This record gives sequence, structure tokens and C-alpha cells, in this order.
Amino acid sequence: MESPTAQLHIGIVACSAEGAALCYRTICHEGARQLGPYEHPQLSMHSHALAAYLRCIDADDWDGVGELMLSSAHKLAAAGADFLICPDNTIHQALPGILARSPLPWLHIADVVAGEALARGYRRVGLTGTRWLVESEVYPERFGARGLATVRPGLAARMEINRIIMDELVNGECKPAAVAYFQKTIARMKDGGCDAVLLGCTEIPLIMNNSNSPLPTLDSTRLLARAALRHAIGQR
Repeated sequence: MESPTAQLHIGIVACSAEGAALCYRTICHEGARQLGPYEHPQLSMHSHALAAYLRCIDADDWDGVGELMLSSAHKLAAAGADFLICPDNTIHQALPGILARSPLPWLHIADVVAGEALARGYRRVGLTGTRWLVESEVYPERFGARGLATVRPGLAARMEINRIIMDELVNGECKPAAVAYFQKTIARMKDGGCDAVLLGCTEIPLIMNNSNSPLPTLDSTRLLARAALRHAIGQR
């Protein structure tokens, strides 16, 4: 175990409150389990308002999204962070455009999840998340490079899942009807040959998990948090 002085300082580029909070809590709680009571690496978080991100996304301005992320990156570097994570899948679309100007290295959420999928022996993963994420190449590109297939839900499911995320989950509202809709969508993915499902919005784990999903879940929020913790304390 690394001494606290040798641990790296984690910077969290937050976007939506619920997903960022779950990521933060996971690092703290699992840090205590691994390092001892109440222990965890240093953490700093910065967030622009979700509304600022949505104004850019609604205008299809991914360069603007990237500038918001870069602004947070500089603030976190000034706070002493050693590396960065972003517990928001959707805005990873903008990450490639800012990496060359970033003051710190990043852990990419899709690389973390792809590694876990391979470790568990999955080969065909259903995608859930905001419509911007599901319609993007964030996961198909990173998964495909490692021999993993991805399956997008149909348009109607994408729109309804997006509504659930943006109208309910990002506001901390967890409704039984939303659980039922995810279960129905995931069951169709299972029937279509998927062997796992990506919880590709960092709020989806608020309502879905292995105990209520028709397929094994890849919880992007907690997987990223655990990867950041391992990196910070020098584990592989």
C-alpha cells in the first residue's frame, strides 16, 4: 500500500450532480475499504452548471463543451490534481479535441469500461445512455478497437431513455416506471444476443444494477471511480 504522501491527487471534472456525487462517494467509500477507516486519496472537483453544457450540446457545439471541460481541467490543475476523470459519458465526445491542450492526463471512461468488459469475457454489449452518447462513437470506437461489439437501442427507446435521464435522473428522481422501461429495453437487448449492458449515463446506476437488470451491467460510474482510485494509489 502506498503512503498517503505518495498517492496521486484525483481531479474530477463534473457535469451533472448525481453522477459526479456517486463517483465521488465511490472513491471515498472504497478508498476506506482498501486503505483503512476514513482514508482515501486527495480529491478535488470542479463543475460548470449543467445548463452551460446543455446550451452547447443543444447547439451541437462540441468545441464549446470541450472548452468547459478544459476550463475545469485548469482549475483542478491549479488545485493540485495529478490526473483527471470525468464521470459523464456524453461529454467525452469533446475530450479528443482538448487533450493536446490539457494541463493534466485523463482516464477515459470508455477505455476503463472496455477493459472491464474484456476481463469479464463479454463480447456484445448493449448501450444505454443519453441519446447524444448512444448516437455517438464514444463507445463503439473504443470497444471496436478491442474486438467488442456494441448494440444501440432503437430510436424510440433512445428518446425515452434520454427523457428519463434528463427529466428525472439528473434531478435525483428515481421512479418505478423508469426501472420498468429500462428492464424492457435491456430484455430486448438480451433477446438480440447481447451478453451485457452498459449503464452509459452516470445516473443510470441510481436505478439499475445487477439485481434488477435482465443482463449483467457495466456500471460506468463506479468502474471509473475504482480505476481512478487504483491509479491514485499505484495499483494496476
